[in-house]
Amino acid sequence: MTEQSPLIRFEHVAKGFGSRSVHRDINLGIMPGETICLLGGSGTGKSVLLKLLLGFLPLDSGRIFFEGQEVSGLGEDALLPVRRRISMLFQGAALFDSLSVYDNIAFPLREQELCSEDEIRVRVAEKLEMVGLPGIEELYPANLSGGMKKRVGLARAIATDPEVILYDEPSTGLDPTNTRRINELIRKLQERIRVTSVVVTHDMMTVFEVADRIALIRRGEIAAVGTPDEIRNHPDPFVRGFIEGTLPLSET
Repeated sequence: MTEQSPLIRFEHVAKGFGSRSVHRDINLGIMPGETICLLGGSGTGKSVLLKLLLGFLPLDSGRIFFEGQEVSGLGEDALLPVRRRISMLFQGAALFDSLSVYDNIAFPLREQELCSEDEIRVRVAEKLEMVGLPGIEELYPANLSGGMKKRVGLARAIATDPEVILYDEPSTGLDPTNTRRINELIRKLQERIRVTSVVVTHDMMTVFEVADRIALIRRGEIAAVGTPDEIRNHPDPFVRGFIEGTLPLSET
């Protein structure tokens, strides 16, 4: 079996805001088809990494590659083909309140002019079926529970059949039942469409239910990366303490 190359690669990435350094030297490869969870204490820049990948924020130094092509420093027009291969599920689902569920999911398809209205109708129904919410096209976000909003947001994220999905705190604000439902969807999408998933989370139930690998950020660097079992049994007591929730707050 030939060794795969990373689909996404961060090389010596540094990023700060004013006098505050967030990332000093981030090095991480994300493999095609895997689900990797990014962990770290508050302020360690987990979500910042997603924004750097998409070009929403500029790097201070370092490089980011997507499928071997350097994407850091590209302009908006040059980034567009890469962004079309990546979708993001935002922390609050970020649905448009004035649009129906149907029009929310159809939005990226129309924006990118990917298919006809007849094809959009079929695709919206298919994606709602995939997230377990068939037949709710005519509802509006105000009619949905928090868990339903997250699932509609996920249906919109997969509407364009992306190769990569970025999840920013997908279980925030959800009860354990809905958290487990979202976790099952993340796994199902990986198995069904072989999507590569990057999950920013602080929820350990999510981590151990979805992660193929875990990357822990500490003091601007990747402190550890490995499978859940490898991280659980890591030789560094900080890594084990973070996973077990036994660290004092000053350590994170």
